[in-house]
Amino acid sequence: MIHTTHSIRVRYGETDPMKYVYYGNYAEYFEVARVELFRTLGMSYDAIEKRGIFLPVSEYKIKYIRPALYDQLLEIHTRVKKIPGVKIEFDYEIYNEDQVKITEASTTLFFLDAETHKIVRCPDFLLDLLRENWKE
Repeated sequence: MIHTTHSIRVRYGETDPMKYVYYGNYAEYFEVARVELFRTLGMSYDAIEKRGIFLPVSEYKIKYIRPALYDQLLEIHTRVKKIPGVKIEFDYEIYNEDQVKITEASTTLFFLDAETHKIVRCPDFLLDLLRENWKE
């Protein structure tokens, strides 16, 4: 398994009139967490794209347990629990400053050849990177 943690402070513009994070902004939080996961492993999203691989999202599920509020420092835990094939699955948990879990989510992305726009298996350079960092 791969497990990383990233913190984000809720900005005012991300909230609704109740100062709750607007539900649509969670997808961006998860994107930031995915990008940071790969950066932590030693490869940026930009580097992946420059090697000819895009990672579009094909599925997104979320469960809101408690609201995230303006100016809270959120901790996003991101996990990859399975070695990818043609798709890679990410699981997320968001915790507030009191270490209370407030959100659970998952996204599924697939590997797309940037030139042909065809779905491909996870390229070896990413498989190697994941395996190097895999923890049981």
